[in-house]
Parts: sequence; structure tokens; C-alpha cells
Amino acid sequence: MTEVVLYIATSCDGYIARSNGSIDWLLDFETAQTDYGYGEFYASINGLAMGRKSYEQVLSFGEWAHPGKPSYVFTRQSLSSDRDDVFFTSATPQQFLCEMESRNLQRIWLVGGAELIAAFLEHQLIDEYILSIVPILLGEGIPLFMPFGSEMRLKLMEVKRYANDLVQLRYVK
Repeated sequence: MTEVVLYIATSCDGYIARSNGSIDWLLDFETAQTDYGYGEFYASINGLAMGRKSYEQVLSFGEWAHPGKPSYVFTRQSLSSDRDDVFFTSATPQQFLCEMESRNLQRIWLVGGAELIAAFLEHQLIDEYILSIVPILLGEGIPLFMPFGSEMRLKLMEVKRYANDLVQLRYVK
């Protein structure tokens, strides 16, 4: 069965980006001392799922950040890529997971954004949540969790505190 993992950074007040989509506030927390477990996490996944806006954000960083791992971009627009590891889909999250299971992809990183996260949450399709809480209050922006329907309880599995006061929480459903 394909497992979906939400691995994402959020401000203390629950925003994943500024209102204009910028994540510039994260730059102050990039450090040579730690990758916040990203390397180990990235090695554990064998596919990515992201919304179109998140895809465009990744493209703005320059060189494609996820070579060799299939990346699925959820969009209603007709898009194309010259990469053979980037795919565009208009599937529902349930359809997508059925397809991933048929391709034997066992662990998918749900990159974002908020609308796609809400679509997966609506059907309780996220198995693990790795939330990096960045010690900043943005005051406004794009919320991590948009309304998605029903209440859901999570089980805390791990808490990590870093020297720069960033805290990483790992939950399972």
C-alpha cells in the first residue's frame, strides 16, 4: 500500500508561505549545520506529489531539485515538461494513490500546497505528518491547513528541537 507523507515547514502561526506565495522567510533558517532530517527523509521516498503552484515555486529555484524521482503535479491546466520524471495529473487523490500502488511506489512525499493538502485530508489519505515549526510569526499568508471536512486525531511519534529553536514534530494517523 502506498504511504503518503506530508513533510513541510510552517510558521508558528500556521502559514506555509506569505500571501504572495513567497517562502523567503525560510532562508534565515537554512544552515550548514543541519538539514533538519531532509536527506534521510528524501532517501526514504520514491515519488513526489505537488500542486501546480508548488511546482512553479520549485522551478523558480533553478535546477530541478528532484531528478530521478517521479514527480506528479496536480493541475487542471494543460502543462508539459521536457523532463521524463515530471508528470501532470488531474486525478483525484484516491485515483492517484491507486495509480501509485499499481506502479509499486510505496512512499510519496506530499510536497504541498495548501489546496492539495486539503484534498488529501478530506479523504484522510495522509499517513504521516512531519511538520517543521519555524520560530517566526508571519501574521498572514497561505495557511498550512485549509478547511477539509471532518476532525482527525493524530498520534505524536517524535519531537526534535534544533539549536535555532526550530521544532520538528512527527505524527501518524
